[in-house]
Amino acid sequence: MEVKLHLGCGDKLFPGWVHVDARKLGHVDHVCDLRDLREFEDGCVDDIYACHVLEHFGRREVSGVLEEWARVLREGGRVRIAVPDFAAICSQYSESGAISEVLGLVCGGQRDEFDYHKMIFDFELIKGLLEEAGLEGVRRYDWRETEHATTDDYSQSYLPHMDKDEGRLMSLNVEAFKPDEQHEVDK
Repeated sequence: MEVKLHLGCGDKLFPGWVHVDARKLGHVDHVCDLRDLREFEDGCVDDIYACHVLEHFGRREVSGVLEEWARVLREGGRVRIAVPDFAAICSQYSESGAISEVLGLVCGGQRDEFDYHKMIFDFELIKGLLEEAGLEGVRRYDWRETEHATTDDYSQSYLPHMDKDEGRLMSLNVEAFKPDEQHEVDK
C-alpha cells in the first residue's frame, strides 16, 4: 500500500494522504514537529508533499529537517516541496516597489506562533540542500501536473493574486528523489 505524507498540511485535505501538522486539526492524522517523524520507519513513505512549510525552520535547522524527511522516503520515493521563491520576490519588489505585495512571502502571515518565516530559498540553494540530504534528480515541477492541482494552496501563489495566466508565480516548486539502485533518476 502506497504511503503519502502531506507535511504541514494545515487545513488542506488530500484524500488518500496521511496528514501531518503541528496543529491538531480535524483531519490531521499525526500531530508532531516536522523535524522529527519518529512515527514513521526508515524507507516507508512513497511520496512527501510539503507546501510552504520549510521556510518556517531556521537556516541551521533546514538541513536536518530535509535529512529526516529523506530518512522516511523509500528508495525511488519522491519529495515535492513548495517554498516562497526569493528570486521572484526580489524581481516583483524591484519592479513594483510595493513591499506590501511581498511582505507575507518574506515574513509569513504571522497569524499564530507557527506562521513566521525563518528562511529564504532560491533554486540553487534548495537544490544543494536536497542533494546534501541524499536526494537526487532535483528539478522544478508544475503544480498543474500534480494529483492535488485542484486544491488551491501556496504552490499556486501568483502576483497579482490569483492571476494564474498572466501573473508571476511566487512559489518555488521543486521535487527530488531518493536514490534507487534499480532505476536511474533523470538528472
